[in-house]
Amino acid sequence: MGASLTGAAPAREPRGPAPVPLDRVIPAPASVQPGGSPYRITRGTQIRVDGTHEARRVGEYLADVLRPSTGYRLPVTAHGRGGIRLQLGKGPFGDEGYRLHSGRSGVTITAAEPAGLFHGVQTLRQLLPPAVEKDTVQPGPWLVAGGTIVDTPRYGWRGAMLDVSRHFFSVGEVKRYIDQLALYKINKLHLHLSDDQGWRIAIDSWPRLATYGGSTEVGGGPGGYYTKADYKEIVRYAASRHLEVVPEIDMPGHTNAALASYADLNCDGVAPPLYTGTEVGFSSLCVGKEITYDFVEDVVRELAALTPGRYLHIGGDEAHSTPHEDYVKFMDRVQPIVAKYGKTVIGWHQLTGATPAKGALAQYWGLDGTSSAEKEQVAAAARAGTGLILSPADRAYLDMKYDKDTPLGLSWAGYVEVQRSYDWDPAAYLPGVPASAIRGVEAPLWTETLENSAHVEYMAFPRLPGVAELGWSPAATHDWADYRVRLASQAPRWEALGIGYHRSPQVPWPATGDRTAD
Repeated sequence: MGASLTGAAPAREPRGPAPVPLDRVIPAPASVQPGGSPYRITRGTQIRVDGTHEARRVGEYLADVLRPSTGYRLPVTAHGRGGIRLQLGKGPFGDEGYRLHSGRSGVTITAAEPAGLFHGVQTLRQLLPPAVEKDTVQPGPWLVAGGTIVDTPRYGWRGAMLDVSRHFFSVGEVKRYIDQLALYKINKLHLHLSDDQGWRIAIDSWPRLATYGGSTEVGGGPGGYYTKADYKEIVRYAASRHLEVVPEIDMPGHTNAALASYADLNCDGVAPPLYTGTEVGFSSLCVGKEITYDFVEDVVRELAALTPGRYLHIGGDEAHSTPHEDYVKFMDRVQPIVAKYGKTVIGWHQLTGATPAKGALAQYWGLDGTSSAEKEQVAAAARAGTGLILSPADRAYLDMKYDKDTPLGLSWAGYVEVQRSYDWDPAAYLPGVPASAIRGVEAPLWTETLENSAHVEYMAFPRLPGVAELGWSPAATHDWADYRVRLASQAPRWEALGIGYHRSPQVPWPATGDRTAD
């Protein structure tokens, strides 16, 4: 017999796989209390929302996820009883937390803010069979284990960076990555928009930055750039998945694409050729020229106007051809420009070698073996009030090879297998840093060797979910032996979503076909 049209659970559950246990999801929830009967999504299930526009938007998103695989109508409505209920309400949830309760009569997700409802929906997705992610009708049954999850994030900054400068990625490719980030409750998309190899955002007052500076990429390909409409669409789409876009214009180094576009930005007034290699540290804006700051202000003004988020990243790393005194002078001039246009400065941790602006964040990308003097410089800035985002390259850089046989990526920070990328504690990582200074974690993905979404996915999966868990889950849940089992159970979901991933020998994957980078 099929399910009843009322959506009520049948008297006896059909035989089939047991529902996913509540504690099997990634990131690990803060509190899990299993118990009671599962809920079964049926042809009669409704998605019930409160009267708010925000809850309805999350409900429509959930319906869009569930309809193709279930084949059910799943109307989004403010009326009826039972079913899947999404509601905004008071509770100890903060801006992003939620409570999910599942029982025979339905599933209820409660949050104080829309982002919490959305994150609760991501948990619900993982509690359903992996086939729920497919875009054709699947047989089910669609069971959600009984019990209650109460969940809030450990850190407010859970980021992923995509370098679109070394190789250009289309709006569609960026949207695909956004959807993958959202599944693991990532809430920041850091876009590395400029570098030696390409300038990727249209600036009306300096049009050659995009049309000429964006005309190539590593290896000499055609490159590309985002029009302002393109960028706004990325920002809009990210916001619909509750990710905040953090744009980066790297300076004063990593600027060859800009220097090639406008000769006046060079100290000698001579534009260098476009660059398609992968070396770093050779380029610098001319710190002593006033036009440099006109350029910076125009770029910051136009980019800030396009970006509703709070932050603007000014890079600042590997400025090897900028004398230290000039670097300090440059940062002293540029940081107030960012503040003038209503944004908070973020820089790579070399910014702490200058004087970080009040409220600025520094993004640490050093290694376990980085000198104690450099680590202490960062720690001193943290003790003085600079917040830190942790992206240690030999832990969190998704472009590092897994091992010597990895067909993509680099290895200057060493090989980074799945356990290494997961098994560290952000609160204890840098000596001398107060725990209150840690804003969160971010997983950068540089693209010297990555040309398409398949390459991105092969390097991000399975390491990205681990960094996401470090940012979200309580320290007490951190356990590699448990995590590797939960990670393995994600593989059928990735396959249903068409995500190609690296089958690390450290993870007890289900027995399925290998997924490799094309």
